[in-house]
Amino acid sequence: MAKGERSEFDDLLGPDRSEKPAHESSDPPAVEDESDTAVLDTDADSRTGAEPETDTKTEDSGTGESTSRVQGWRRVFRGNRVLWLTALIGVVALVGGLLLGRFVLSPADAASLAEAPEPGLITVEVERGVLSNDVTIRGEIAYADSVEVTLEGGGEGASIVTGAVPEAGSNLEELSVALEVTGRPIIVLPGELPAYRTLTFGMTGPDVVQFKQAMREVGLDAGDPESDVFDATAANAVTALYAEVGYPAPASEEGAAEAVQLARDSVRAAEQEVETARAALDNVSSGVSAVDVLRADNAVNAASRALEAARAETPDDTLQIAALEDELAVAKLEREELNRAPDSSGEKAALEAAQGSLTSAQEDLTRAQQDALPSLPSGEVLYLAELPRRIDAVNVARGDALEGPALVVSGATLSMSGSAAPADAALLEVGAEASFALPEGGDGVAVVTALEAGASTEDRWTVTLEPKDLTPEQITNLQGTNVRVQIPVGATEGEVLYVPVAALTAGPGGEERVEVVDGDPRDGDEAETRLVVVETGLAAQGSVEVRPIEDPLDEGDLVVVGR
Repeated sequence: MAKGERSEFDDLLGPDRSEKPAHESSDPPAVEDESDTAVLDTDADSRTGAEPETDTKTEDSGTGESTSRVQGWRRVFRGNRVLWLTALIGVVALVGGLLLGRFVLSPADAASLAEAPEPGLITVEVERGVLSNDVTIRGEIAYADSVEVTLEGGGEGASIVTGAVPEAGSNLEELSVALEVTGRPIIVLPGELPAYRTLTFGMTGPDVVQFKQAMREVGLDAGDPESDVFDATAANAVTALYAEVGYPAPASEEGAAEAVQLARDSVRAAEQEVETARAALDNVSSGVSAVDVLRADNAVNAASRALEAARAETPDDTLQIAALEDELAVAKLEREELNRAPDSSGEKAALEAAQGSLTSAQEDLTRAQQDALPSLPSGEVLYLAELPRRIDAVNVARGDALEGPALVVSGATLSMSGSAAPADAALLEVGAEASFALPEGGDGVAVVTALEAGASTEDRWTVTLEPKDLTPEQITNLQGTNVRVQIPVGATEGEVLYVPVAALTAGPGGEERVEVVDGDPRDGDEAETRLVVVETGLAAQGSVEVRPIEDPLDEGDLVVVGR
């Protein structure tokens, strides 16, 4: 290679740092062409002793193309030197990584290639404690049976709230006044049927029965609750009811009191007429007195003696004897008249007429009194079931007109409602106690009050519970929350030994037994074990109560559950 010339390897490594840069040289750069290349190649051939080809044109053409390709590759290497070096480093790293991964193993790979250890026994400890089987549900806590109460008031015209407005959070009880409207109370009574009409004397129906039952519950007598007639006793109970709450009974219809007074006056007048007619009849019916009878008898006797004396005289006085005979006949006739009954038909007719007038007057008085009896206006009574009730919201104030729901009330006690699968619900019963988490920590107590089956056998049951012994603060914190409720359906009496159900095996005679490990469980089948026959008890949550029959079994012993 002549001095100053560069090989293809030199071109790959970059420019010769010893050479002067082209822009610093005073000589113009040499221009290579095909003729120069051809001369160099001919010289090279003469130095090697090779004979030139006879076809000069073909040789010159091939040599020029080769030289052009070499120069093109030089330009590619020269312009992308960094890229080619980076690629070269990547290839070297790849090859090195493959070689390293072939001979170096991770701990996991090394463990996987190692031989598996001898299998041991799967054991658990025997535990001691109270074992219980629980049904767990989620319960929504809220005041039960929240309803809106629309009140009308019993007065005429606009119903204006005039007083007795309760506060939210207070309770409505029997004989409470829910509101005072136009000066009249709206009295709370126990019952489910709403008041839909004013009860007056003589009415019948289920609302009358409800009123009588409500009066009995609050200690007032309204008559037989089995009778559906609103009689005088029931009407008089209205007066007693209003007296209990401190209000006058509802006023009777206008003119009712005057009608009663007029009817009473008519009765008194008719009674006097009856007394007068009865006295007249009594006078007639009493007959002749003994004095009159005696006088008549004396007159007959005297006339008889005078006639006998006249007949005894001589000579006879015919005219005198005839006159005395007539007197005697008259005396006897008068005496006979005294023996006959007197005619009292007129007096009797007068008495009957007087008695009829009295009866009519008494009937008029009864009707007037019934019309004047107290009635129970539908707008002055509010029937609510399951009293007491808590007032959740008050939508009116004193001076407001009643429009829409005036109150929102609910049950006075908290209620907890959840659902359970049919299989779990079948284990529950009304009266069962449950536990739930309190917001401040600890457990609260609730009692199952109702179980309602789903629409079909596959639907979940509704479980209703009532929390017990809660403080006002706890009630406030619990309202509207969702809590986890556990309802025990079976529990041991005190602490017992228990093991997983998987630890039980059946003996040749069907007896239950557990395998106790006395040695090292890691020895597998070579470990020292013994079989302990047990009597089983309550099974709950994957565990079962066990009682050893003969061999000892204690808390902390290891029992086999698998191999």
